[in-house]
Amino acid sequence: MSAIAPQSEAQTEAQTHSATLELPFRAPYDWPRVLRFFSGRATPGVEAVEDGAWLRAIDFNGASGTLAVRRHARKHCLVVQIDGPVSAHAAGLAAPLSRMFDLHADPAAVAAHLRNDPWLAPLVAAVPGLRVPGAWSGFELVVRAIVGQQVSVKAATTIIGRLVERVGKRIDDHAHARTAWRFPTPAALAAADLAGIGMPGKRVAALQGFAQAVASGAVIIERDYAEKDQNKPRGKRQNRQIDAIAPVPPDLDAMRAALLALPGIGPWTVEYVAMRAWRDANAWPATDLVLMQAIAARDPALVRATQQRTRTDTWSPWRAYAAMHLWNEIADRAGAARGG
Repeated sequence: MSAIAPQSEAQTEAQTHSATLELPFRAPYDWPRVLRFFSGRATPGVEAVEDGAWLRAIDFNGASGTLAVRRHARKHCLVVQIDGPVSAHAAGLAAPLSRMFDLHADPAAVAAHLRNDPWLAPLVAAVPGLRVPGAWSGFELVVRAIVGQQVSVKAATTIIGRLVERVGKRIDDHAHARTAWRFPTPAALAAADLAGIGMPGKRVAALQGFAQAVASGAVIIERDYAEKDQNKPRGKRQNRQIDAIAPVPPDLDAMRAALLALPGIGPWTVEYVAMRAWRDANAWPATDLVLMQAIAARDPALVRATQQRTRTDTWSPWRAYAAMHLWNEIADRAGAARGG
């Protein structure tokens, strides 16, 4: 009988530094469209969608590691594989990931309201589990929104990739090439030479002005959530069920005003960030070209955002979901990422 070789220290450490979370959601949940949205907007080098999973390297509570998020094959939950020292903070990751993947949503309540509108009723019927995809970092999302002003989703992704390579930091000995970079910090982005990056000078100035405002603390971009701790670990440490954590809304009006006051940032950027980073279910990017065209196609008399407001206000308090349904309709038709 052959002896079993002892594990190396590295193998033992790799096994110790891992954890699995199961994050529940209310069905239905349209995971393929969530992944499609993230895939079309994934920051090159930082995050990726592969084989039905969203992947990213992270820093959280002073520890680093990687995430892989998938939908469970049978249960109504997402499964998060956490590797590296950050796995020690698995329970703390449940809240931001639940927000990012919109696991607090009540699809029945959203559908019950939006299907009262004849324009939205067929869209809700076709995709009853549509969610509003969030963001891992509010700072990163604002950077993306500024870069994405007046350019396509694909063009914005290309420029973001250049920013990461020029200003970000490569992770040494990272196993996965598509997630081997850390996004630039606010201070680094504010001080970087962005000549030739592919953006007009005014947009570069807006981007670096925003980064400087965040770096100095003049603008707070990450929404502060007071967690009502409902965590109920079940089973082993490496396979725990984490219940949803309800956010306590802060003063979003003040956050909107502070962001809007920065040069080069308009209402579209603010509302887009409110939708995705601040989890405002009633946010509405009224000047979004795709949304405006979708509404005008249904009623040619409603061409301007101001003319459309009477109709879109009836979608409150779920206007962000209405936006997702209209964007999704175009994306389904085009077979690609459109809108947002």
